[in-house]
Amino acid sequence: MNIDVIKDKILSENYFVLRNITYDLTRKNGEVIRHKREVYDRGNGATILLYSREKQSVVLIRQFRIATFVNGNQDGRLIEACAGLLDDDEPEVCIRKEAIEETGYAVGEVRKVFELYMSPGGVTEIVHFFIAEYSDAQRANAGGGVEDEDIEVLEIPFTEALAMVKRGEIRDGKTVILLQYLQASGLMA
Repeated sequence: MNIDVIKDKILSENYFVLRNITYDLTRKNGEVIRHKREVYDRGNGATILLYSREKQSVVLIRQFRIATFVNGNQDGRLIEACAGLLDDDEPEVCIRKEAIEETGYAVGEVRKVFELYMSPGGVTEIVHFFIAEYSDAQRANAGGGVEDEDIEVLEIPFTEALAMVKRGEIRDGKTVILLQYLQASGLMA
């Protein structure tokens, strides 16, 4: 398979970069197919799920997400794992900053579990997934995000978080993946 980019036009550079790309894709059999696609480049990100084996709980956040509101989420609020864009930081540096800003926890050891493309049909973003144990002693502040964010910090029993996924109350992909990872790895029962 061979890719030949014919045209790469920037449509918008408002908050992120939206491009219109025309390219020829040569199949294994030699046939050339022309495609025209929009690609959204929002940078790469990182997410972390804080968990406590002692308390059998996880720390999640609830915040407004405009894209979910536009797509039918009545109040636009989503329960999710702490996350943020890398900007110029390394993934672990980013996620430590986000954890303290959003949840109020200054986590100790973090473990990277994988990197995933979350919506590869049109978004360039790679998300770096982390987990970390937390304790009450690591609570540095109330969390809630930076001044333009309105984040609610939630400490939820692990079994209840899994039940919330089944009931459709937790609908964020990265969060579901991390909860299932904790369950499948045996870190949480």
